[in-house]
Amino acid sequence: MKATMGRHRCMETEWQEGQVHESGRPLSGRDPGRGVTASIVARKRRNGRGAKGRREVEDGMDRRTEEELAAVSAETKQARDIRARWNWVEPEVWTDRMLTALEQGVKGGQWFSLMDKVYSAGNLRQAFRGVQANGGSAGVDHETVEMFARHEEANLEKISRALRRNEYEPAAVKRVWIPKPGSKEKRPLGIPTVRDRVVQAALRHVLEPIFERDFAEHSYGFRPNRGCKDALRRVDDLLHQGYTWVVDADLKSYFDTIPQEELMARVAGKVSDGRVLQLVQSYLRQGVLEEAKYWTPEQGTPQGGVISPLLSNIYLDPLDHYMAAREIEMVRYADDFVLLCRTESQAQTALAEVQRWTAQAELALHPGKTRIVDATQRGGFEFLGYHFERGMKWPRAKSLAKFKTTVRHHTRRHNRNSLPMILSQLNRSLTGWFQYFQHSHKTTFPLLDSWIRMRLRSVLRCRQGRRGGGRGFDHSRWTNAFFAEQGLFSLCAAHASVRQSLCKVTR
Repeated sequence: MKATMGRHRCMETEWQEGQVHESGRPLSGRDPGRGVTASIVARKRRNGRGAKGRREVEDGMDRRTEEELAAVSAETKQARDIRARWNWVEPEVWTDRMLTALEQGVKGGQWFSLMDKVYSAGNLRQAFRGVQANGGSAGVDHETVEMFARHEEANLEKISRALRRNEYEPAAVKRVWIPKPGSKEKRPLGIPTVRDRVVQAALRHVLEPIFERDFAEHSYGFRPNRGCKDALRRVDDLLHQGYTWVVDADLKSYFDTIPQEELMARVAGKVSDGRVLQLVQSYLRQGVLEEAKYWTPEQGTPQGGVISPLLSNIYLDPLDHYMAAREIEMVRYADDFVLLCRTESQAQTALAEVQRWTAQAELALHPGKTRIVDATQRGGFEFLGYHFERGMKWPRAKSLAKFKTTVRHHTRRHNRNSLPMILSQLNRSLTGWFQYFQHSHKTTFPLLDSWIRMRLRSVLRCRQGRRGGGRGFDHSRWTNAFFAEQGLFSLCAAHASVRQSLCKVTR
C-alpha cells in the first residue's frame, strides 16, 4: 500500500512539474509560469478516473493525435514525391523545404540568399567529387586533381573562406586547340584550374534546378536525365509522323559569341543574390591564357568550363519557347538543333522565324550549314552523329571517320601487344560505339566488321614477316570463326541480337 501511494505521489509530482502535450500546450490548461498547485493537479487527475471522464479525455487526445499524424504523413509523402521528381539535385544544397518552394514557385520568381549554399562545406565537397570523377588536365597553376586531393579539406576550407569573405577571384583559363571529329579543323577548349572547376560545380549545384524547372521540353543537351539518345528518339518519332521537311540549322561560333550582358540579364531574371551574380560575371570575364598571350573576352562563355553548358542553355531557352509558341517542332541539343515541318512552306516560315530571333539575340546562323531539306529524298540531314535519309539512318561520314581512326590506333600493323590484349582494348571501343549507333540501318555493320577483321589479319600477317594488308589466303588462315573464338566483338551479331529483342517486345 505504501509503495502504491508513493508511486501515486511521484506521478502527481511529475504532472505538477509541467507535462505538456506534443503540440506544446500544457495539459493542465494553465500557464506553467503561473504556478499550478498540487491540489488542482491532483483533482484534474482524479477527474479523469471516472469511466466517462477518462473516455472523453482519451478520445479528445486520440482525435488530435490522429489529425496531427495524418498531417505529418501527408507532408512526408509530399516531400518524398517531390524528392523523387528531383532525384538528381544535390541534397547538400536542396532541402525538402527548398524543393517544395521550387515546385510551387517563389514570390516574384526571384531567389535570394543563395551564396551561403554555394560556399557550404558539404556542397564544395560534393563539387570536388564530381571534378575528381571527370578528371581532366591542370590549369594555368599546374595543379592536378590528384595534387588538390592530397590536401582536400584544407583546399576546400580555403575556397569556402574566400567565397564567404567575397575575396575569391578565378584564375585565367588555359586555352588549347583540339581537333574536330572527322575534320581537319580545330576548336578552342578552355581549361580552368581545379579550384575554379570546384567552385563552378558548386555554383551549378545551386543554380541548375532554378532554371531547369522552366526549361523547354524539346531541349536535351547538358540537362539531367536527358541525352543524345532522347533527342534522336524525338527526331525519329517526328519523321515517322510526317514531319519530313527539316530546317537543318547551325549557329556560327555560338559559345564564343553569346552577348554577356544579355546572358547576365537572363540569369538575373531568376536570381537576385548580388554575390552569386557577381560570381557568374567573374567567370564570363575570366582571362584567357594561350601560350604567351593573355586577354579578357568581351563576349561568349569559355568552352570547357563546368558552368558553361548551363549558361548556354539559359541563353537559348527563350528560343525554345519562341518556337513552341508558334507550334514549330524543334529538337535542340545545346547549340545544335533542327526544326521539323510537314510542308516546304512551313519549313520556310520556320527558318524565317529562327533567323528573326537569332538576329535579335545577336547570334548568327551559319550560312553554309543552314538549309532546308526533304528527308524523304536523297541527301537527307545530319544530327548528333547520325545521317537521316529516306526513312533510314546511319552514322554520318565524320562519325565513321572518327571510328576508323580509333580502330586504326588499336590495330597498328607493328602493334607488339598479344592478340588477346589487342582484342580486349579494341572491344571496349567497339562496344561503346555500338551502344550509340546500334539503331543504324542493318547494312552499316557487315562492311565495318569485314574491315576490322582485315586490320587484324594485317597485324598477324606482319608478325610472320609478310608485307601488305590481310587478303587472299589470309582469309582461310584466319577465318571469321577464328576471330569469333578469340572473342572479337561482332557488330553484326550485336545488331541482330538487338533486333531480336525488339521483335520479342513488340509481339
